Amino acid sequence: MPRNSPNRRWRDKVRLSRPSRPHKTRTAGEHVVNAFAEKLELTKLSPEQFTQVLETLHMLGETGAGIELSSLETEVLVDVVQRASREQLKAIADHPELRSAFLDEIFRRMSDHFVPERARHVDFVVAWRFTDGDGEDGFDRFQTVIEDGVCVSSTDLARTPDTTITLSVDDFIRMATGNAAVAAMFVTGKVKVKGEYAPAVRFSGYFDIPKPSGT
Repeated sequence: MPRNSPNRRWRDKVRLSRPSRPHKTRTAGEHVVNAFAEKLELTKLSPEQFTQVLETLHMLGETGAGIELSSLETEVLVDVVQRASREQLKAIADHPELRSAFLDEIFRRMSDHFVPERARHVDFVVAWRFTDGDGEDGFDRFQTVIEDGVCVSSTDLARTPDTTITLSVDDFIRMATGNAAVAAMFVTGKVKVKGEYAPAVRFSGYFDIPKPSGT
């Protein structure tokens, strides 16, 4: 492949932008925010109270206090989503700052939990459209590219997608954390696909996401 071809330039950019850190499974509760999340009794919180708690964590993270959503272990995040009600997750989707923070956090973790061995000889681009957004035509948009054993997601929409997936943010949070039956979401129309179906159907199989407790 020519050194200056668009695909090579993109691959070089991806490799340079992706942090080189080994995947490490840490014990839940190691960080104070994990212990806090594990003890949170979500059934006693209204959707408004739930978002207020998350707002506080997000605000502390923004001020550099060392207590932020990014410190939440994926295992704990999966469990929180499992315990949260649909109304609580919808409240996240309806909250401008938390909506953006959760989308950014989930897409960041995709790279961390990507298993290259499961995606050998797989190259494709998935465009995500999230309903009720502030972007063009009322959607928030991301792209995920899996290519050359690398997975990267971004709001940079420069690539031509093979598949476009449209769904709500709250359904995406449930789906991305293994708290929703993906096949059922396709059948019921909660997830709409334009283009190739194979990347959409097989997508979750390229990642090692902790299973919700009790499954």
